[in-house]
Amino acid sequence: MASALDTFCGQSYGAKQYHMLGIHMQRAMFVLLLVSIPLAVIWANTGEILKLLGQDAKISAEAGKYALFLIPSLFAHSLVQCLNRFLQTQNIVFPMMMSSGIAALFHILFCWVLIFKAGLETRGAAVANSISYWINALILILYVKFSSSCSKSWTGFSAQAFHNIPYFLKLAIPSAVMVCLELWSFEMVVLLSGLLSNPKLETSVLSISLNTDLTVWMIPMGLSAAASTRVSNELGAGRPTTAKLAACLVMTIAVIEGLLLGTVLILVRNVWGYAYSNEQEVVRYVADMLPIIALSSFLDGLQCVLSGIARGCGWQKIGAYVNLGSYYLVGIPSAVLLAFVLHVGGKVKMIFYICPLILTDHNFSNHFLLKMVLNRGCGLASSVHSLSKHFLLLSLQFAPTGTKKPRSLQSEYTMQ
Repeated sequence: MASALDTFCGQSYGAKQYHMLGIHMQRAMFVLLLVSIPLAVIWANTGEILKLLGQDAKISAEAGKYALFLIPSLFAHSLVQCLNRFLQTQNIVFPMMMSSGIAALFHILFCWVLIFKAGLETRGAAVANSISYWINALILILYVKFSSSCSKSWTGFSAQAFHNIPYFLKLAIPSAVMVCLELWSFEMVVLLSGLLSNPKLETSVLSISLNTDLTVWMIPMGLSAAASTRVSNELGAGRPTTAKLAACLVMTIAVIEGLLLGTVLILVRNVWGYAYSNEQEVVRYVADMLPIIALSSFLDGLQCVLSGIARGCGWQKIGAYVNLGSYYLVGIPSAVLLAFVLHVGGKVKMIFYICPLILTDHNFSNHFLLKMVLNRGCGLASSVHSLSKHFLLLSLQFAPTGTKKPRSLQSEYTMQ
């Protein structure tokens, strides 16, 4: 939901409506903290929920304990996400890097003390996570409060933050759906791996694969944030040509980065598993998975950057539609069919990630998103050929008619 601030704050900053950034951030914080309450209730019952889904009792109990002690981090994470986007859309990134670095250093210390010295094991890891998130949040709060860099955008608490919440939700809910549909599909595949014949091996290798993919994904995620910021800033300032240039530049960087990291993953595939386990079976399985992960990370990087461009233009609803079709109409059914009907094995779970990413990148990113943004005034480059014509037609069925320009935020400025 905080992704909506990429659009609201970014375009407000570009339009030089600096005071609106603080109001947007406060409104987002209020909404996200409220949403965190029911999520905390779900986390508190994670163990029982996993058992109802047929997962191993011991694994479910351990996951339940971890989630329970991780609840405080949920509220801190809500604040951090809003603060990060508030600063990011103003091109203030160094304080974010410093706060994350400080929190990471403390996190290592807390993990060592709580896990090994205090003997809290899984609970200690969760508590360390929660403390680290709150340290990160407090550092950013203090920076926004006292830094001269935020003097124009942060003018103190305002009752205006409680106005136009439905207006915020119109973009925040599609933003959340866009992200959640993708991330939840990954978690569903982890749950499915626990139902295979060797659940400990399958879940272990899949967890290593996802952790590797997530580590690599952090780089395109940063590029995505940069793309969202630049595109939204330039559109807010009424410079669509510069927005096009920024989008094309970030896409070029993403392609180069994806090829380089994919090559590295393939080269280290035979030794990468030793970073996680000494079991030869696990190491060999991870080596088989890494070429698939390399392709997945390349496609995921493109999808991530193009999603950032979409957020900068306020097109989260389109992203939600395309992710729904790619992951839930193609990805998950394919994984279930290949793993449980054709008995291909757990390796197919990583193939699950590639199928929807191909569809998303070619249909949503290249055809659907870029053409629609071009029509809406962003002036982005023309699209490439689609991998599959009929998936393009499926995507276009969800496209809104007409060629109106992106909705301006000026209406809210006028009201307030």
